Amino acid sequence: MKMEERDRLIRKELIRYCLTFPDVFEDYPFDDPNWTCMRIRTNRKIFAWVFEREGHIWVNVKCDPEWRDFWRGAYGSVVPAYHMNKTHWNSVILDGTIPDQEIRRMIGESYDLCGGLSVK
Repeated sequence: MKMEERDRLIRKELIRYCLTFPDVFEDYPFDDPNWTCMRIRTNRKIFAWVFEREGHIWVNVKCDPEWRDFWRGAYGSVVPAYHMNKTHWNSVILDGTIPDQEIRRMIGESYDLCGGLSVK
């Protein structure tokens, strides 16, 4: 499978996972289709930014500052968020080094921090 095809599949799987949370929708706020945001319908807050950068799919997620450094220290592919407030957001680079369970956990925490009512 070509890298481009693989990245499209990863992106679709990530968006599909985000849509499993209650009251969420997919949005494209820019004229650039590279940037997908996942919003909570009730407050319109974004809990995940999905984009391609440097040959990988990235997802920016909100994080509690108490956990921010833990995630960054645990995985080299969790870095201060690209184009976001580095105190409250991390970028997760989907390069295969972070277990899916941990990626889902970071997305769920972001959803909760942004006002979602997670039932997962």
